[in-house]
Amino acid sequence: MKHDFTDQGRGAVILPFTASPAKAAQFSTPNFRMGAGLRPAAGAGLAQAQQMLDCAGMMFGNDTKTSQAVITSAACPNPALNPALNPAMTAPITAPPTSASRPGGPAQRITQRGTAGPLDAGNGPATDRDALSRRIVSIHLTDFAIARWLRWAAARHDAPPDDLPVVLAAEGAHGPVVTATNRAATLAGLHIGARVVDMRALCPQVRVVRADPDGDRAALDKLMLWARRWCPWTAVDGADGIVMDTTGSDHLWGGEAAMLREIEGTLGVLGFSTRLAMAPTHGAAWALARYGAVRAIATPQTLDSQTAPLPARALRLDGDTVLLLQRLGLKSIGDLAAVPRASLARRFATAALTQNPLLRLDQLQGRQPEPVNARTEPPRFAVQARLPEPVQDPTPYLAELCDALCETLAKAGHGARKVTVTVYRTDAEVSHVTAATARASRDPNHLRRLFDDRLDRIDPGFGFELITLEADTTDPLQAVQSGLDGRTEDGAALAQLVDRLSARLGPGMVRTPSARASHIPERSLTWMLALAQAPGARRKLGHISRPLRLLDTPEEIHVLYAIPEGPPVQFRWRRVSHRIAHFHGPERIAPEWWTDRASARLRDYYRIEDDTRRRLWIYRDGIYGEIYHLPPQWFMHGVFG
Repeated sequence: MKHDFTDQGRGAVILPFTASPAKAAQFSTPNFRMGAGLRPAAGAGLAQAQQMLDCAGMMFGNDTKTSQAVITSAACPNPALNPALNPAMTAPITAPPTSASRPGGPAQRITQRGTAGPLDAGNGPATDRDALSRRIVSIHLTDFAIARWLRWAAARHDAPPDDLPVVLAAEGAHGPVVTATNRAATLAGLHIGARVVDMRALCPQVRVVRADPDGDRAALDKLMLWARRWCPWTAVDGADGIVMDTTGSDHLWGGEAAMLREIEGTLGVLGFSTRLAMAPTHGAAWALARYGAVRAIATPQTLDSQTAPLPARALRLDGDTVLLLQRLGLKSIGDLAAVPRASLARRFATAALTQNPLLRLDQLQGRQPEPVNARTEPPRFAVQARLPEPVQDPTPYLAELCDALCETLAKAGHGARKVTVTVYRTDAEVSHVTAATARASRDPNHLRRLFDDRLDRIDPGFGFELITLEADTTDPLQAVQSGLDGRTEDGAALAQLVDRLSARLGPGMVRTPSARASHIPERSLTWMLALAQAPGARRKLGHISRPLRLLDTPEEIHVLYAIPEGPPVQFRWRRVSHRIAHFHGPERIAPEWWTDRASARLRDYYRIEDDTRRRLWIYRDGIYGEIYHLPPQWFMHGVFG
């Protein structure tokens, strides 16, 4: 890539980033310091710096021949290096006025001086250095589950009053157990781990909400990736924590103390209460964040003195081990450190990690390595067009943007499920429009047609100079071998039809039947959004003896005469009498006891043919001789043919 240093209105390649309205203010904020995108490399080795520059694609130079919009594309696998997640990387980067960086000079890739060790490579922090030279930040989200639920309730305008006790509960061995409490519930004496029935007796007005641990884990995982705006390496730490390796990143935020205040304040704005700590090791940071002072900062010189007063449970040991240590008189980390290692080794040599205080103590003091295993985020795909002058209509540039995006997706073996066109106006405002697909696609013509008659929703203002096209959601997509006639049988044509109808009529107006795991006929099929499930090959019907046409609601029929334990001889439906000529059955279907009420009745279904050769599907609700039930009723449920 090249960067235009001239001020003559020529187009210049810009860094790829994920465009979204929430991040538009970050893109246009003038407070980012020049060259900030290179600063995180100061604490990393040459391999990390090279990877950062390769991912961002930063090169300097001047393209004097460019006089039109230049479109660039990239797939950035590391979100910490993506300017959308790290707004400082979108700041302009300047270089000393050397011969290589002057206008007209040759392009030169920026590198960092130094040498890389054999372990100083990959997606994680360098490990070829002193264990106590790293700076680890532990974030303890003290009320993450209840705070996430309160945010969800506020979005649905169902947030409870501040003085109403609210608890989250999950199933336990002896009934529902409290897993999270809000401030009012804590003040009322409710606590985590207690049974809900006991807490109701203590506080009758408490509101009990079912906990969602799977949703909490997914939200915490997203928050962990979002936290990479402060450093490249973050990971989930338990069910309510995030651990970060901030080595070499603190100076970007004004120092270690200022960075902790920035993290705490930003998470507080999102509604999450936190406790933070920084230390040379993961174990020490975890212990100080939960049992130490507010925003504690431990250095290699003060590590022992700051962690010694902490309780033994700060070593991340299970409850039984902590209870055993307390019985032995070892109530703090300092007490454990004062015990000869041989004594602890004889007692806990074969114990697991969460039951071995010696190994946990070694991790806390840096004798046992515990690196931050930051996982790699799936790649993000976006293309951009920098225009030489403000325009009012993005339509002429959309085809080229779609071609560039699909080319990038094809190289990575992915297809787009959701694409967004965003324009950045000259008045620092952002406008965007989004289209979705029923299945992954990288057909540029199809993606372009999704925005027909939709780009009019973009407010151009006084014009815009930057257009981005981003694949917000992608799925792996392998190449499909077509037949000799050029056609494929993978359902692509039907999926594209669903996409165009949804784009024109609205996603909620196009629905398709979907099978459900239920043997009750009216529950075995449901209507879902067509975009929610990709149309595929036709599946074989599971019940060939059932009609294709079912009534939405079974209609009651009036039986004139019926054989006990058999079908009626004659019945009346929709004011028309039907006499049965042939029948097959019964097919007995029992109620679903796990969802139906206790009063639900058995059903006996019959396939019948009347005297006019019309084939119908009827059933008897209930059987003769039932105790505490009314006489059976008959219903029409479907029509064959």
